[in-house]
Amino acid sequence: MTSQEDLKCINTIRFLATDAIDKAKSGHPGAPLGAAPIAYTVWKYFLKHNPSNPAWFNRDRFVLSCGHASMLLYAILHLTGYDISLDDIKNFRQWDSKTPGHPEYGQTPGVEMTTGPLGAGFATAVGMAMAEKHLSAKFNINNYDIIDHHTYVLCSDGDLMEGISSEAASIAGHLGLGKLIYLYDDNNISIEGSTNLTFTEDIRKRFEAYNFQVIGPIDGNDVEEIKKSIEEAQRDTEHPSIIICKTTIGYGSPNKAGKASSHGEPLGIDETILTKKALGWETTDTFVVPEDVREAMDYRVRGEKSEKAWEMLRKIYNAEFPELSKELNRIMSNDIGDGYKAKLEALENKECATRDASGMAINAVADDIPMLMGGSADLSPSCKTNIKSASDFSKENPAGRNIHFGIREHAMGAIANGMALHGGIIPFVSTFMMFYDYMRASVRLSALMKQRVVYVYTHDSIGLGEDGPTHQPIEQLIGMRSVPNLTVIRPCDAAETISAWNYALNNTTGPTALVLSRQKLPPVEHDRKLDLVDKGAYIIKDCDGNPDALIIATGSEVSIALTAQNSLASEGIKARVISMPSWEIFEKQSDAYKEEILPSAIKNRVSIEAGSTIGWHKYVGDKGKSIGIDHFGASAPASVLYKEFGFTAEAVINAVKANL
Repeated sequence: MTSQEDLKCINTIRFLATDAIDKAKSGHPGAPLGAAPIAYTVWKYFLKHNPSNPAWFNRDRFVLSCGHASMLLYAILHLTGYDISLDDIKNFRQWDSKTPGHPEYGQTPGVEMTTGPLGAGFATAVGMAMAEKHLSAKFNINNYDIIDHHTYVLCSDGDLMEGISSEAASIAGHLGLGKLIYLYDDNNISIEGSTNLTFTEDIRKRFEAYNFQVIGPIDGNDVEEIKKSIEEAQRDTEHPSIIICKTTIGYGSPNKAGKASSHGEPLGIDETILTKKALGWETTDTFVVPEDVREAMDYRVRGEKSEKAWEMLRKIYNAEFPELSKELNRIMSNDIGDGYKAKLEALENKECATRDASGMAINAVADDIPMLMGGSADLSPSCKTNIKSASDFSKENPAGRNIHFGIREHAMGAIANGMALHGGIIPFVSTFMMFYDYMRASVRLSALMKQRVVYVYTHDSIGLGEDGPTHQPIEQLIGMRSVPNLTVIRPCDAAETISAWNYALNNTTGPTALVLSRQKLPPVEHDRKLDLVDKGAYIIKDCDGNPDALIIATGSEVSIALTAQNSLASEGIKARVISMPSWEIFEKQSDAYKEEILPSAIKNRVSIEAGSTIGWHKYVGDKGKSIGIDHFGASAPASVLYKEFGFTAEAVINAVKANL
């Protein structure tokens, strides 16, 4: 039961997609042809949004988890009135286009997140739904539903195959995210052929086990059936829902419908013409948008009315609850204020593990920054991430701020992305640094989307000791540093850790990774200030006159460098010690500052860091020496490992002397 008006709109979407893909000579036409009725129904009959203001805070969120179907989304955004012209559609997959090959957050108005890695959108949407649930619990009062919206996800067979979808679905069902609705494009095809090759599980039983409401299978080509299913999903406010929509990939194509060949290659002009004829399209011309379709799908007037109605509600809300309204305005503008700084400055620079100093910092600022919210992958007692003044976020208590993610690192990273993308929350997540590898893809997307997410990675080196090489990170630190837009900070003591938190809270250009020790570190003598790490590197202790050598260190190895400096001084060898907690921040400084810290005339340079030596050549040069670890660790007390693997003052002294 699909009306002629609906069908005409759906076919317009289909053929804008296939025409753009043909013109680009690359793309994925199969999903747009098959899933167009699903996406159209959501956008036409359910989605609350405003094309004139894509950032409207109380809009519904729509995530295209199968990002390869990007032209499906671009066609709808164009038709509903977003700032995407027909020329933009024609410029699909071209340089500097608003319509890249996969949806990219910040590049295309109306795109809620960057998708393409399958499963990522599925999991990130959980974070969006969690943010909505938390904020609505916090701000909705006396029937004033000031925060009230759904999160819709169009996902594919491939999304459900990825392990991250299982992690995310498990926690979504546990938390009872009733405003989270998945529409599963079940077309039984992946690149290699039928999903029967690899994917024969019972989706209904699987998601029922996750505590989902499962609807269907339904006919994914039937608008009325899709509408009824979404209405049913909306009525169940206690469970997330998944609607199984049976579709045909490449629908309408006489020679490619239902075949894997329609997934990732253009139909070709001839096949597109045959498809248009098969579906009764009125013309074989390209990029045609009938005027009645444009009028039927233009959502700008309705969207502006929806937002204005919400703004009127906010005015009444403001009069009734001025303090809550003030806080809502603050979180919507991501204003953290300055009140927290005095509390950070008051923290003691004492001997402690930097993970403990991080826990001190979190608790110092938590009351002044109510949008700070997070937790760990079942490691809060070890990672020190519990907000002591806050309760736990749960199905029964969504106003809580401590999140128990369970042992789900990959989904945890994606959920943090979703919370940051939603807005109103600064998420922090934590695990042992070794398990960064489990969540690397989510961290990469966070960096790609430039989201303010704080990653707290503890147990940062062989210094964790007896747990051995399975838990001792070696290559992870350089792996993090290789990610564009990710700021990595490895502080040497409590004072640098406190400064690192201040930097992370104010870093609105991308995520920040705090790399922290398990073992206690001594406080270092330096100027105690919140901007200690804000230039990435600084002279932590200089010598009299021009130095004979430069010793560069990070984290737990800074104290080793300082011990070596004292011994060298007793022998008349002058060394400067540089603490370099962040390569990324240092690289943003002026050439003059870099020269001030690392004079180019001084070639005798030694770096010491308990991690891979890859990358240090940039700072020590051809004649320098990097003390690091380029092999796996071992199980033993940390003090033994540091001695056996050469992380000693003697090793630094010998390296300096060798280059004199």
